Amino acid sequence: MTAQALAGVRVLDLSRVLAGPWATQTLADLGAEVIKIERPGVGDDTRAWGPPFTTKTDGSRGDSAYFLCANRGKKSVALDIASEEGAATIRKLAETSDVLVENFKVGGLKKYGLDYASLAAINPKLVYCSITGFGQTGPRAGQAGYDYMIQAMGGLMSVTGQPDGAPGAEPMKVGVAFVDLATGLYASNAILAALLHARATGQGQHVDIALFDVQAAMLANQATNWFVSGKAPTRMGNAHPNLVPYQPFPTSDGMVVIAVGNDGQYRALCGVLGAETLATDPRYAANAGRIGRRAELVAAISALTRDLTMTELFARLEAAGVPCGPVNTIDQVFEEPQAKHRGLEIDLPRDDLSRPTKTVASPIRLSETPVRYDRAPPVLGADTDEVLGSLNR
Repeated sequence: MTAQALAGVRVLDLSRVLAGPWATQTLADLGAEVIKIERPGVGDDTRAWGPPFTTKTDGSRGDSAYFLCANRGKKSVALDIASEEGAATIRKLAETSDVLVENFKVGGLKKYGLDYASLAAINPKLVYCSITGFGQTGPRAGQAGYDYMIQAMGGLMSVTGQPDGAPGAEPMKVGVAFVDLATGLYASNAILAALLHARATGQGQHVDIALFDVQAAMLANQATNWFVSGKAPTRMGNAHPNLVPYQPFPTSDGMVVIAVGNDGQYRALCGVLGAETLATDPRYAANAGRIGRRAELVAAISALTRDLTMTELFARLEAAGVPCGPVNTIDQVFEEPQAKHRGLEIDLPRDDLSRPTKTVASPIRLSETPVRYDRAPPVLGADTDEVLGSLNR
């Protein structure tokens, strides 16, 4: 069997909840050995973040569904790092680890001798990744940061939700912990870059990842819209700030998202709808003109789409090469033929549970070193004896 891309890389995971575990799960998917350190008897906070919960073979309550989403592929070691013995064990593990990931408050691990400087003295090649709300420096460095508050502070909620004056208008958070997830992805990218440097030079480094920084970066075009125009973007509901038409449109039996990305697709859409006058009207021919006349154009297109069924509109749009899609519920996502073809639903057995755990497959597809799924999200402390026993061999 082909070795995975990160085979031989050992990751010591002192993180909990989502951003850190998301990063380390990505590394585990790619073949790293990830040792998850958890509080004895309690474990990662998210083990109790339910319902829903899994069911054990004896009928009792198991881990939460939330925990399952970010912890496959890992070994669980129950260890009290606040104790002298526990901290000494972490230092021993760090000697042979390539990466350490933690999301304690700034300076929180120094009193245990588990800060970057202390562990780098033991293992100079160690890549030490700290994930915090606001980073290791700055006036807010000592403050805790959570996804929801960072979505607010970082501007995401100011551009998410219905516009002022519309029904239900208010700043709105995203339906998943977007900042945590993006932070985990940035962290795993930074870790891999630091690993390459460490292997080339023998020198590890401290990776400083902040949720606030990540959210600012993920404003993407909305931030540069502000930089260029001097006007702060606002909430636009389902409309796109830079493209028209690019939003849901009504049909006789539901809503269809039409995503026109260029003028050629716009002309194709008009052809589908039998609206040649909209295609040739110089006011709408270019995207910049459509932006300035958004409301009238969207109303004109809506008047044409609402007489068709979703099936009729999809068939016409797809035949014409116009990007479109349904607004699926979560269950419908995994019933999509494309989802089934790509194997997006993963079953991983765990002996203590009444049925296999289900998680969503990694989107990373590598031709030579493919992702493998060898371990379900672990039972608390399941690997303590194995991992700690190896220290004495």
